[in-house]
Amino acid sequence: MDAVLLDPSLYTVKAVLILDNDGERLLAKYYDETYPTVKEQKAFEKNIFNKTHRTDSEIALLEGLTVVYKSSIDLYFYVIGSSHENELMLMAVLNCLFDSLSQMLRKNVEKRTLLENMEGLFLAVDEIIDGGVILESDPQQVVHRVALRGDDVPLTEQTVSQVLQSAKEQIKWSLLR
Repeated sequence: MDAVLLDPSLYTVKAVLILDNDGERLLAKYYDETYPTVKEQKAFEKNIFNKTHRTDSEIALLEGLTVVYKSSIDLYFYVIGSSHENELMLMAVLNCLFDSLSQMLRKNVEKRTLLENMEGLFLAVDEIIDGGVILESDPQQVVHRVALRGDDVPLTEQTVSQVLQSAKEQIKWSLLR
């Protein structure tokens, strides 16, 4: 009974993908060098789409990686981790991303709406994951932070209360780091 103990790591997510119903990339963020070139990434994405787009399950082991996924109308959402990663953690990230987008897009999570709101998608992914480290799993917090970032009005066009509120938020976040 020779169990290999792996050192704990905060780097749990290897990639986040959103593909359309043809398997084409809408968003792909890779957080390590498992697939260093775009050609390898596209081949992996094609493989993952072919293996998962006809099934109703939520998890797959593919090429030594754990893949959790969810589909919505004409989109497929994927969160990928190593084979020894906790599936529940990966699923929490996936659910947070999907629920955040659902709230931001007013429950209209489809390709056309997502393409019109790509800046919000990028902000949401950056709020949830940074460099493979899970930062947030509460969709309410993600939506709130994305709304704060989206409200970046030039300083000359803000009221005094808006400036004070913005300063409070920046101080709060700088102290929390």
